[in-house]
Amino acid sequence: MRAHRIDRPADLDLVRESYDRVADNYVDMVLTTGIGDIRRHPWLKASIDAFADSVSGLGPVLDVGCGPGTVTAYLAERGLDVSGVDLSPRMVENARRLHPECRFDVASATDLDLGEASLGGVLGWWSLFNLPRDVLPQVLAHFARALKPGGQFITATHVGDEDAVRTEAYGGVPVRWTTHKWRPERFVELIEGAGLRLVAELRLPAEEFTGPGVVVMAERPV
Repeated sequence: MRAHRIDRPADLDLVRESYDRVADNYVDMVLTTGIGDIRRHPWLKASIDAFADSVSGLGPVLDVGCGPGTVTAYLAERGLDVSGVDLSPRMVENARRLHPECRFDVASATDLDLGEASLGGVLGWWSLFNLPRDVLPQVLAHFARALKPGGQFITATHVGDEDAVRTEAYGGVPVRWTTHKWRPERFVELIEGAGLRLVAELRLPAEEFTGPGVVVMAERPV
């Protein structure tokens, strides 16, 4: 049982089924196009490197919404005690196949049993935008409680005002999920409201195939 109950998103099962359907295509795109591979995106890699440096020696790190485990494995290569969880069983199957040296489990961000001050770091790396607007603050507060004093949280999400309903993704695979976009100022307010202190913010402009984004790193005050 979770120490702090978080509301279950109404579309959780639809989102899980959608990511199960796209998982294999997404993995193929990671390998062939570099999508989601921070090694091919210098500013994203720099953000993850800064996070890795900041959490080194603080304790276990949890990658929430790890997908096929690309970032989890990168952090493990950096020497961190890191594990990943993802809502999609098929994503986790791929992660275990591609990165057998790492630990992965199936779990929703809304259903994690995290002990108070048990983690040195938490990632929500392009993985929290499907959470409804009333649920995300609850998840952030749970992450904040799970961090040790000085522990770090890093997240990245899509910038905008709208709730964009996706009906296909990653090569035209039928899906059904909502991308809840956030204005950076409001997104930072939510993170600070959860009890974390802002450390850094990186705004990313729109590119040919992606809209604007924002990376935020915060810490639990000592």
